[in-house]
Amino acid sequence: MTAETSVYLGDALAAYGFGSEHPFSPKRYTAFKQAFEAKGLAPRCRIEAPVSADVAQLESFHTPNYVRRVQAQSKYGQGYLDYGDTPAFRGVFEAAATVVGTTLDATRRIMKGQCRRAFVPIAGLHHAARDMAAGFCVFNDCGVALEYLRRECGLGKVAYVDIDAHHGDGVFYAFEGDPGVIIADIHQDGRTLYPGTGHTAETGTGEASGTKLNIPMPPGAGDHLFMSAWEKVEQFLNAQRPEFILLQCGADSIAGDPITAMAYSAASYSHAATRLRAFADQHCEGRLLAMGGGGYNLENIASGWTAVVAKLVK
Repeated sequence: MTAETSVYLGDALAAYGFGSEHPFSPKRYTAFKQAFEAKGLAPRCRIEAPVSADVAQLESFHTPNYVRRVQAQSKYGQGYLDYGDTPAFRGVFEAAATVVGTTLDATRRIMKGQCRRAFVPIAGLHHAARDMAAGFCVFNDCGVALEYLRRECGLGKVAYVDIDAHHGDGVFYAFEGDPGVIIADIHQDGRTLYPGTGHTAETGTGEASGTKLNIPMPPGAGDHLFMSAWEKVEQFLNAQRPEFILLQCGADSIAGDPITAMAYSAASYSHAATRLRAFADQHCEGRLLAMGGGGYNLENIASGWTAVVAKLVK
């Protein structure tokens, strides 16, 4: 009997972080793991170990020159991998490759029917571009998974849904012209938060026009506004009918995050997971992968991510 839901845990995932005092620290992983176990979710899931991606897998999305650059800076841990947000550290290549490999392993297991759904806590690094890091994101595991589903699995339509407070620009612009990648992104208005993108008028380019949905939210938006926005997401997905869903559920949209200004509660995360699971069961053979994304308040990480997992296993 195959497990319904897989959750990935292991020290190799916790290794992706920029030091104990950085907002993106290993404490984020620990906060989730402790809450996941305390809430009795572990026995209801199949626990999987992290997996490392190889260079060819990284280069399915990223340019070879950029991959080599990360390898080189990883040896000495000096400098930045972008313009000042994403520092290199010794072993950063291996840590970032593990995030990608783990997301890819979860995607493959779902496609092979070894599980219906999966959750990877340290994942959803949606800012990294094909040729550079950005916003604490070294490699874009979401992008690698999307390339795998489109190229190797041959899926005609794959949905990427992002409820992180920050717009998933690294995913959006990489697939802006691909009509097979359906994107719905609810985020804090880019005029008030990094990266400053994700405007309503951005709906895809060329033959992909109309396959992307951006919903910028005002600072301070709470659950009521989220539920209203979510209705638009469901209408959009119903019209597009994807065959696989990726959810980036960054917990930085919950009230009290130190670097954003949103005010959702964990109820919004629970609602999104519930509705996407139902949609996936009806239209995607159950295929749903959730990735932790951002979030820099440890209590919010614990409540938001476990709210998602609880609905995946229910």
